[in-house]
Amino acid sequence: MIEVTVPGYKRLKLDHLVLDYNGTLAVDGILADGVRQMLTCLAPKLEIHVVTADTFGKVAEGMAGIPCTVSVLPPGDQAQGKLDYIRQLGCERVVAGGNGRNDRLMLESAALGFAVILPEGTAVETLVAADVVFTDIAHALAFLDNPLRMTATLRS
Repeated sequence: MIEVTVPGYKRLKLDHLVLDYNGTLAVDGILADGVRQMLTCLAPKLEIHVVTADTFGKVAEGMAGIPCTVSVLPPGDQAQGKLDYIRQLGCERVVAGGNGRNDRLMLESAALGFAVILPEGTAVETLVAADVVFTDIAHALAFLDNPLRMTATLRS
């Protein structure tokens, strides 16, 4: 669990990290540098979930050996599918990260939502739904591993 009280914002008690794969953890289906090690280091603090459409069909290979749950969503309303996923976990205990339009509802409903801008880009609706935005997934994961960064960025 990651627990932090951010003055003027809220008290966060986070048990789950729910992430999109393509455009968030990976570029063109290939896991970004350093992500494997960073997720493995976060795993004792947060239960990690990757919820994806798996556009490039590489999530199983990319996430192999990382302590996490991988869920590939069927075609259809994937935004609703991601939202339903975090609701089952308890939105108030979830930090969620994504970049695509289908991530917006998840980021908006999570206790803490972050958007990542990698070479694939990020949907404007998702940027607006996020509490914080990063241009590198490594920076986002380091932010979670250092609660004082959360305080510094999110306090009023």
